[in-house]
Amino acid sequence: MLKNLKSLFIVEDEEPKKPVKGKKQAADQPKKQTSSAQSTASSTSTPATPSPGKVSSKFVNILLKAMDSNNLEGFDYLEFKQSLKSLEKMPMDDATRYQSAFAMAQTMGATPQKLMDTAKHYLNILAKEEKKFEEALAAQRQKQIGSKESQIKKLEEVVANKAAQIKQLTKEIEEHQKQANSLKKEIGGAVVKVESTKNDFIASYEKLIAQINADVENMKQYLK
Repeated sequence: MLKNLKSLFIVEDEEPKKPVKGKKQAADQPKKQTSSAQSTASSTSTPATPSPGKVSSKFVNILLKAMDSNNLEGFDYLEFKQSLKSLEKMPMDDATRYQSAFAMAQTMGATPQKLMDTAKHYLNILAKEEKKFEEALAAQRQKQIGSKESQIKKLEEVVANKAAQIKQLTKEIEEHQKQANSLKKEIGGAVVKVESTKNDFIASYEKLIAQINADVENMKQYLK
């Protein structure tokens, strides 16, 4: 039944045309070059936005399987849809096609209200599948995106704290440098003072030594 449902709702793609013999090799060469260029381009660029939505056989099969699992007993919207499909290639407009399909449906006890009610039943089934998908998507978003966003927030807090620490350390370094420069100036003054004191002592010492030595020489000369 699942395969029949797919034929009712999905237009199958035509099989790709086979390449003409003799031209295959010539056609393959530029394809390889293009593929290589595309590969290089894809490896150096990242899409900035999500790709546009397209019909996926994976999701179509999931949705149709849900409809198939909840198929109602008797002649309902799905059987009416099959009748419409069988008349698709007939040369008639939509109004005639729907009326012709309903004429066949009436023989199975169908009414317009029953067909619309059963169609709504399948819409509800698909809505439930959408809800399940949204819940699964939310879980994946939390797992793949939410957790990383939490990590980013923590890292940003760490960066902010370390930036504040760097600012504080920079301020302290500047204060220490000022203190060091002030001490260097004090040292310069102290060195001058100490050297001056030393020089004064040496000058006084040498003066006295010179006088005493002079007296000793005089005593040697005059006190014989």
